[in-house]
Amino acid sequence: MRRLVRVLVLFPAVLAGCAKPDAAPPAADTTAAMTAAPAAPAVTLADFAGNWHVVARNEAGDSVTYQLAAGADPATWSITFPGRDPIPARVVEVAGDSVVVEGGPFESAMRPGVQVETRTVMRLQDGALVAQTVARYATTGPDSVANITARGTRLP
Repeated sequence: MRRLVRVLVLFPAVLAGCAKPDAAPPAADTTAAMTAAPAAPAVTLADFAGNWHVVARNEAGDSVTYQLAAGADPATWSITFPGRDPIPARVVEVAGDSVVVEGGPFESAMRPGVQVETRTVMRLQDGALVAQTVARYATTGPDSVANITARGTRLP
């Protein structure tokens, strides 16, 4: 009789241990969460066309001004520091919201007498030109590279 009671008590436990586990609920669909927000429309050189008054500042806070002449034709881009001849600016890429421009070598406006080459990424933000420039100076010192930020306003 005890044996029968044991079998009756243990049998449901054995059955429960042998049963297949409940199927896991289906994974949540995360496709919508992974979809990126629509990208801003790509810029063109025509969006930058015009003359810009630009103020550039290095990491130390020193600043210079120049005029950027930009056009729909990349061959027309140039920068002009006060009292100097225009310096050709080479448009090397237009992608997404940015234009990448290189210049030089030319005499630095921030370090007179030192040659510099620049690579600048320009964007339009609320009607203004904002830019980040990496300047590479022809010097062997520890300060041969500088990061420069700039902001420009379109001239009438």
